[in-house]
Amino acid sequence: MEKKTGLHRKDIGLAIIGAGRIGTMRATLAASHAAVRCIGVADTDAAAANKLAEACGASIVGSDSLEVISNPAINTVIVATGEHQHVEPVLQALNQGKQVLVEKPIALKLADADKLIAAAAQSSGSLHVGYSRRFKRRYLTVKEQISRGRLGSVSGLSARIYNSRAQVFQMLKRDPHATPVVDSLTYFVDLLGWYVPDNPVIEVWARGKGGTIRKAGFDCDDVTYAVLTLADGALVNFSCSFALPDKYPSLGYCARIEVIGTEGVLMIDDDHLDQIMYTERGIPHIYVPDVTVNMAFLSSSAPGDWVGGDFWGPLASETRNWLDFVATGRPCALATPLEARNNLAITLAIEEAVASGNTVRLPETAAAR
Repeated sequence: MEKKTGLHRKDIGLAIIGAGRIGTMRATLAASHAAVRCIGVADTDAAAANKLAEACGASIVGSDSLEVISNPAINTVIVATGEHQHVEPVLQALNQGKQVLVEKPIALKLADADKLIAAAAQSSGSLHVGYSRRFKRRYLTVKEQISRGRLGSVSGLSARIYNSRAQVFQMLKRDPHATPVVDSLTYFVDLLGWYVPDNPVIEVWARGKGGTIRKAGFDCDDVTYAVLTLADGALVNFSCSFALPDKYPSLGYCARIEVIGTEGVLMIDDDHLDQIMYTERGIPHIYVPDVTVNMAFLSSSAPGDWVGGDFWGPLASETRNWLDFVATGRPCALATPLEARNNLAITLAIEEAVASGNTVRLPETAAAR
């Protein structure tokens, strides 16, 4: 948790860089925040920028991110571009001393992550990275129990996530380097570091198996299994598969987490099988515009859900928490640049272990939080 020194009240002039799905959700949420006085939107697709600007009441709009970020009315920036486009607008904003929220992962290369960390250290602004799983209630409760010592020392953690091939195709079409490991398993890597911040990952073993996704023309495995060793010898097992059928009922992640401690155990079933709906009218997929399903696991969308014209869930809570931090200096639970860099190092190590068939040791500089 971070806290700025002293309580203050600050009006926010917010720039949204990237008018896609997440940018639209963030902008919609920000438009109703009490401290937001002005909104700007930038996207290389002018039509998309104009559409979002109209929807959220933005008074500044353009296709040049630097032009919108540099507007004197803007003091706060959300970067919601594709993963491979994060670095430039974040640097532009930090170099001007603005408060920045960038979507995970912080970057796709460690060298780029290091550039952003260096820029943040020199900036009068700040940088946080959006890992919205931190704001899902059932995962928050795990943090609380571990922090209070109710499980004793954590000796093992296991996490499994499944998703449909329709969603991975959408992800890989946007950026072939944004694989399920780097783009999605990273949420659970982040939770691991958040739960046990003083026990870094020092070694990674991983294997992958290709098939369906490769047949569709993408260099990506159907299944990835990884075993991580922490500094004190604790073990972590991650498994990830995004090769379920196109119209599998999940509208997002299906997950299970187990935390085993010396004095207790905590298990989370996040498969969403408790909320199943079938309709002959069809249910639109939140991530994949051309996919409609008849049966869906409600509430399986990772960001949250639209209800009554408003958006509710982890992404909404995260956005409001960050805007509150900017406006008043209240504690902020979002990932720091160093935490995000660590998450990237671990996911890249998993992919390296799969590609090489060898165990990968993380250097102290990568493992330190």
